[in-house]
Amino acid sequence: MHIQFSQSRPQGARLIAHVVDKGKLPAATNAAMRAGAQAARFKGNAGQTFDGFVEEAGEVARLALAGAGDRNDEARFANLEKAGAALAGKYQSSGDKNLVLDLSESDLSAVEVAHVLLGLRLRNWRYDVYRTKMKDDQKITLEGVTVVGAPHGMEATWADGAALAEGVEFTRELVTEPANILYPESFVERCQERFEGTGAELIVLDEAEMEKLGMGSLLGVGQGSSRDSRILAIRWNGGGSEAPIAFVGKGVTFDTGGISIKPGPGMEDMKWDMGGAGAVAGGMLALVKRKAKANVVGVMGLVENMPDGNAQRPGDVVKSMSGQTIEILNTDAEGRLVLADALHWTQVEFKPSRIVDFATLTGAIIVSLGHEYAGLFSNDDKLSKDLAEAGEAVGDKVWRMPLDKAYDKLIDSPIADMKNIGGKGAGSITAAQFLQRFIADGTPWAHIDIAGMAWSEKQGRTWDKGATGYGVRLIDRLVADTAES
Repeated sequence: MHIQFSQSRPQGARLIAHVVDKGKLPAATNAAMRAGAQAARFKGNAGQTFDGFVEEAGEVARLALAGAGDRNDEARFANLEKAGAALAGKYQSSGDKNLVLDLSESDLSAVEVAHVLLGLRLRNWRYDVYRTKMKDDQKITLEGVTVVGAPHGMEATWADGAALAEGVEFTRELVTEPANILYPESFVERCQERFEGTGAELIVLDEAEMEKLGMGSLLGVGQGSSRDSRILAIRWNGGGSEAPIAFVGKGVTFDTGGISIKPGPGMEDMKWDMGGAGAVAGGMLALVKRKAKANVVGVMGLVENMPDGNAQRPGDVVKSMSGQTIEILNTDAEGRLVLADALHWTQVEFKPSRIVDFATLTGAIIVSLGHEYAGLFSNDDKLSKDLAEAGEAVGDKVWRMPLDKAYDKLIDSPIADMKNIGGKGAGSITAAQFLQRFIADGTPWAHIDIAGMAWSEKQGRTWDKGATGYGVRLIDRLVADTAES
């Protein structure tokens, strides 16, 4: 979506929108619109919309009102995003190509307007690449927004918002793509295309290089696939000589479960088992595009988990890059095996100050938290607090779950250093305990289980059904709050 700024309405504007606080209508609203809004019980609640037609200078235009809720609401920014998203949702396929956001009577600040535009742009995103037979009234027509009467400094403020939107959209694109199109090699290629010319450094490890490094844990997951596995690192040096913050993502581009094969119904959803890697890629793109003043590295472990004659078996023992051995009891507990080597390599290669990993790791976290919060596990109270505050601020919410040595005995193996699953209970916790064994002593680390957040079966604040882009805004806000001066 193209967003531009102007001091006057474009000639022939057919769709004009105002964002209004609860209980307030623009002073110039005519009597018919006021009566209509009252009859429709439009009060300006967050995300509420009303429209009608007005005649100006002999031309008829549609006038839309979007509610931003109470001006003093603690969720002010979220409500402004809802207002923008409501406009996109209502007029996305209306036949209008451009929406005029008229701020001439508004006292919104540049930051507040940026949240409206962010909600509008993100909600207007839809991936129709493979849809060839849509009716005209189903197709997206809304292509741009012209902002009239924007406050001072708006364009510079929106530049950061546009970078963030691009990162979220990139994550949604990656998560939405089918597994015959997006697999480890093509994931890397797509990132190479998107980061070209940005100043970021991309590092790619192929299977021969990973084997030389001893990444038996990650390589074991992908050995049943005809698609080669990859490690992709994206490094951005925007903060001098400081040690980088590292974000590590699970990138299982399709997960059949391997020999421990999943049930057929719903297996198509496993194209988004790379949601953690998608979040890291999009988060890095947002940071790079806005030229964040921080040193950051994003690492993605990319594999496909398939059950052919070369696939690893339950009962196999693999050796990780760290030297620790793992007994494979269930080949469908594969994400932690990928992350084990990715986390260890990240620490050896980049010596980060903090590490946060993102993974669609366990169905158990959905049982615990549903689709409202991601599960947060951490060895560091300060990092946990920073993540919780960042997530609350941008809507990528996390809820801290326990880590305790008492759970370690559940993953102790009689023949190796550990096994890759515990018992029937505490599945998300034992997965996190497993990952913690690959974190060097003294390194602040957090694991975020996003299994319930990467994909949604219902509309959300700024997304339609499908890929949410969860994690990008959390990454961006954490870096802005804790690593940038």
